[in-house]
Amino acid sequence: MTSDSNQPDHSVRARLLKAALDNFMSDDYHNVTTRLIAEQANANISMIHYYFGSKEGLYEEMIRETLNPLLDVLDGQLLDSTAGVKDFLLLYYRTMTKQPEFPKLILKVLALNQGPGRRFILQLLERGRTRGARKVEKLKADGQVHPALDPDVVRMAFVSLAMMPMLLKDVFEEQIGKAMDDPFFENLAAFNGHLLSSGLAPAAQKTD
Repeated sequence: MTSDSNQPDHSVRARLLKAALDNFMSDDYHNVTTRLIAEQANANISMIHYYFGSKEGLYEEMIRETLNPLLDVLDGQLLDSTAGVKDFLLLYYRTMTKQPEFPKLILKVLALNQGPGRRFILQLLERGRTRGARKVEKLKADGQVHPALDPDVVRMAFVSLAMMPMLLKDVFEEQIGKAMDDPFFENLAAFNGHLLSSGLAPAAQKTD
């Protein structure tokens, strides 16, 4: 399982995370066993303890690795202008399209308090809230958004535009009679990005 007897095989860690994602997305937390995850990852069950400490540690790391690409954007330059909102939405759609059950899992844990990890997820979301607020303040300082804008309002607007298409994806696809594929989400990101950017702009810059 290792290429060097003194070095861990990190592909095992990746396989465990993938198997955890597949299983936790499709079944309740308490129905998923570490033995099942290890078997599907073609790994020894002891590797879960080695890399993650426990089943809950594996579960939390699965959530962290899924959300981190989105949270890391808040430390980068993508949102240094309101034009980046479209690309951020597209990143969200593409990330969640790979695991469409993930937004439902987050909602189930937070809103229905089902399964572990509620405090952990709230900590990640608070990290996003804090960093997002800093981005809004910088945009204010640069004159790109209205100076009285409430960062929490911006955050809730973004979450609404980002999460609802994923939470109700099956329903929307049935209604519109076609798959919400990559081109669809590119168009949706462009439209929602323009919608949100227009709402952020100072009054003098808004267009009819």
